[in-house]
Amino acid sequence: MEAKSKTQGTPRTPVWSGVRVRTSRRGHFWITGERVRKEGLSYQAGPMYVEWEAPVAVTQPLPVVLVHGGTLQGTEWSETPDGRPGWAQRLVEAGYAVFVVDRPGHGRSPYHPDLMGPTSPPFSYERGRAVYFPEGGGETQWPFDIEDANAFDALIAAYGPMPADLAYSQQLDASRLAGLLDRIGPAIIVTHSASGPDGWLVADQRPELVAAIVAIEPMGPAFGHTPGIGTLTWGLTAAPMKFSPPHATPAGLKAAAPETRRIPSLAAMPVALVTGETSVFSTFAPSVADFLRQAGAQVDHLHMPSFVIHGNGHGMIYEKNSDQVLGVVLGWLTDHMSPCRGATYEAPSETCVAAHVRARQEESL
Repeated sequence: MEAKSKTQGTPRTPVWSGVRVRTSRRGHFWITGERVRKEGLSYQAGPMYVEWEAPVAVTQPLPVVLVHGGTLQGTEWSETPDGRPGWAQRLVEAGYAVFVVDRPGHGRSPYHPDLMGPTSPPFSYERGRAVYFPEGGGETQWPFDIEDANAFDALIAAYGPMPADLAYSQQLDASRLAGLLDRIGPAIIVTHSASGPDGWLVADQRPELVAAIVAIEPMGPAFGHTPGIGTLTWGLTAAPMKFSPPHATPAGLKAAAPETRRIPSLAAMPVALVTGETSVFSTFAPSVADFLRQAGAQVDHLHMPSFVIHGNGHGMIYEKNSDQVLGVVLGWLTDHMSPCRGATYEAPSETCVAAHVRARQEESL
């Protein structure tokens, strides 16, 4: 006699039950990697998966590129752990075209150590607790009961490997993000955590295509070390940037006078540095902001308690009040994209960013 499944005949609630139907345009593509030869055969190293979504009517002149944190993947922007719409959907609802990437070697962007080198250490449950809801940390916005083992399993499931060589990983990220901007045109870059350096690096490669950077709790402090990921040997990055005057070594940069740490590509670049009340990353913000200002960027530190938003930790983009945090970011974008007002996403957006770049150049004189 055929054994019956334990769930056979049990009514199921569809996973889509209760999810609001929405209308949008969406798709995906790849920013391809280089061909490499090994033992007489050709392979591709480090492609980047890109998923995009746009409202029926795109009302914002510039798209947003969402770059996930270290060892994670683009899904962190899609939906919150408690099933609410994530920032990707909310930005589409606000009229933006949105591009969500899986950084090379993360998520749907394939990783093979024979092509990209050794991997970083695995991300442990203990590290997850320390980052998101440390004991005694005062975090009150986490979206599930921290004793809920199934919910915690689902959170950790998204974590995978990344290249152990942080400088190589960041160079790869910046190269692929530059390729994305070459394809889609000028954009707003939004980073989280370990992808913070990618924002500075892609701006260094394509300053004319980066209209603004929103850094959500970026890696820090300047020249700091993040367990399991690596050290920011070049100040806010592990990969070198173009300083003026040039600095030959990380040690020379670290010892240099602040006025010699200018980065021309960041001159007058609008940067929003977003931090939560309880996260250890918020303690890095003064050092990060100082370094960026020395580089020439225009930095606004959006610390959530200053907006009467309390209890947030490092995962504010998917905590219970994630929509409220995003509201602050959207307000900042409205205030800082003034040269783009009245423009559209199509060809006139190039004029919009050209005006924005000119304004930055004039302000930096």
